[in-house]
Amino acid sequence: MRQIWFPKAGTPDVIEVREAPDPTPGPGEVRIKVAAAGVNFADLMARMGIYPDAPSFPMVVGYEVSGTVDALGAGVDAALEGASVVAMTQFGGYASSLVVPAVQVAAIPMGLDLVTAAAIPVTGATAWMMLEVMGRVRAGDRVLVHSAGGGVGLMALDLLKWRGAFAIGTASPGKHAFLRERGYDQLIDYRSQDFAAVLADAPGLDLVLDPIGGAYWGKGLDLLRAGGRLICFGMSANATSNTRSVLTVMKNMVAVPWLRTNPVALINDNKGVMGVNMGHMWHESERVAGWLRKLLALWEQGVVRPVIHATVPFDQAGEAHRILHDRENRGKVLLIP
Repeated sequence: MRQIWFPKAGTPDVIEVREAPDPTPGPGEVRIKVAAAGVNFADLMARMGIYPDAPSFPMVVGYEVSGTVDALGAGVDAALEGASVVAMTQFGGYASSLVVPAVQVAAIPMGLDLVTAAAIPVTGATAWMMLEVMGRVRAGDRVLVHSAGGGVGLMALDLLKWRGAFAIGTASPGKHAFLRERGYDQLIDYRSQDFAAVLADAPGLDLVLDPIGGAYWGKGLDLLRAGGRLICFGMSANATSNTRSVLTVMKNMVAVPWLRTNPVALINDNKGVMGVNMGHMWHESERVAGWLRKLLALWEQGVVRPVIHATVPFDQAGEAHRILHDRENRGKVLLIP
């Protein structure tokens, strides 16, 4: 098999493609011949050496794949042999062959091609947990989505429109026409506008989805109405360049509204702060796989509409990382073995 390795911390130039023996599934596991592997911002932070959950260097990252089951371990339902599936994996997904527990896979419905399916697992499960499990979004809710043009932002939009919410997104101006056509009700240019100032005199927000962190979290809290919830699902402000900056990380940590997010302050403000990290959900793999099956069913209904910005060969994995670093992507970037 072929794998994408990060031998050390650094820019995308450090990435290497290496050959290794195909893995063998153990009891309760399946092996997937990978068709596509998703690229997520956590992968970039791991390569830079600033992702606390990442393995030690050298490492192979990757949280999601699509492909075909080509080998079964003991005790696995024989019906899975040859099945087209998506799966989330605790690293190792940047590979042409991958072994995962059978409970983590979900069958791809007829009509959904393998490559497009790879755009659903991480972005879909993250959006589902934020909006359906934690946010409990409902018709008429006013929801602010940062990084609206990314994979999670677009998946969240599909679920917001399904529930009848009012969707506000922040994105660079070059993405606005596309995002408006996709269904965002209001768009803010984060490069030239302060979203807090734009929304200061508008009705309060019911929900804010924020992968950026730092000072953004305090501004989001200010915009919430009573009963509103801020959901934090990343800290991309720590990765504004291709290399690690301790000073940037320290500045963003200082900017976090620590005093305003303690239980007493939240009680007095009638607001909530929640956090989502799908990389900490492996103890509930069956539950997450159930969410994936619901999302795939919503694809069949035309609700979930995956957007693929680019498919990049393994040999050009550095380009895939550059696209995300430069915030160019409209939707998902996928690696193709």
